Formats: sequence, C-alpha cells, structure tokens
Amino acid sequence: MATKIVLFDVMGTLVSEPFLESIPAFFGMSLEQLLLDKHPHGWVDFEHGKISEAEYLQNFFRDGRTFDHRAFTTMIRESYQLLPGVEVLLDAVKKAGHPMYALSNYPEWWRLIEEKLQLSRWIEWDFVSCKMGLRKPNPEAYRYVLRNLGILVSQCALVDDRSVNLKAAAEVGMQVILREESAARLWHDLAAAGIDLGPPPPDRFRSHRPPPRG
Repeated sequence: MATKIVLFDVMGTLVSEPFLESIPAFFGMSLEQLLLDKHPHGWVDFEHGKISEAEYLQNFFRDGRTFDHRAFTTMIRESYQLLPGVEVLLDAVKKAGHPMYALSNYPEWWRLIEEKLQLSRWIEWDFVSCKMGLRKPNPEAYRYVLRNLGILVSQCALVDDRSVNLKAAAEVGMQVILREESAARLWHDLAAAGIDLGPPPPDRFRSHRPPPRG
C-alpha cells in the first residue's frame, strides 16, 4: 500500500469550533446576533496573518465596543477539545505510517490549540493560513503545500468538513474526503480512499459529533 500524506483541516474536523457556541455564550448573545455585530472582515484578516491578535480583538465588533480580551482568549483556549474518536483515529493513521499535516484556515491561535491539545503528537503545523498568507479554497493554498512538501498531487489526501474547500482541492487534483458524522465513519472513508487503518475499534468511538460548518 502506497504511503499517503494526509492533510487535515482542524476546526470542525479534529477540534471543536468555539465560534458556534462558546463565543456567543461569552458575550451573552445568539450566534445570529454575533454574526450581525462582528467586524465584517476582521477574522479573515486575522486568519491571513495580516493583523495581530491585539488588532483583531480591538476591532472584533463593528461598533468598536470593548470587552475583556484576556478573559476572552482564556475562554477560547479552554473551549478547544478533540472531537469524539479523533485521538484514536490519529493514532491509527500515525501507526499506519502516513505523515499528517494541518491545512487549516486559522490565525495565530493555532498555538493555543497546540498548548491545550498537543496536536503535534500527530500532525505538523506547517500549513496554517496565518503562516502561508493563503486561505482555502484559494487554489494557491493547495499548490503551496505541494511545492513545500515537494510531492505529487496524487500523493496526498485532504480531509475537511467544508465542501467548498474539498471542491477546490479536487480541482487542483487532490484526493478529498468529507469529514461528516462520526470518527468511525471517517475511518471507513479513509480506507475507501486507500488509507487502510485496519478494522476500527467501535468501543473507542462515540457515535455523535457537532454538525459540520457551512
């Protein structure tokens, strides 16, 4: 069996997404209201690495309202959790000898994820958008990975919970796997893509996960 390089999206694929529940709860508002009140492009700039954390937080809201930045970032760090079954799955991919990298739209807060969850036990953090200056689904984000790893597109597969990112990766020529439902389902989908991990251990998986984004 050929060794595949597996590229994992992080938020909503491996790690819980604070934006859906934890951040609205922090401000005591609904997700719908938060979407209306937040700065229209601050997050994208932060993910691109164009602005610092301090600049992002100062302009978090359209109206420039203030809040406790330290308490906010502490809440963000504490909200990160591995999704059910992810640790077992990543252990199996590593044991099978497939190198893993994060290909993630995320700002410098990837360091908070690493501090809390130590994802580097399995994956390398080389391809985070704030480092690359590129975000999925920009085709150049995928080409950046291929150039920097010095590999053929046929040698890698992307796992992501957003169809728009997978569509763009497939157009570049990458093998793509939609992250949906349980980690047990992803185990089978990886096998179908030629990344055979052996029989899944059903007693180690839970059957649910938060719904995918987008």
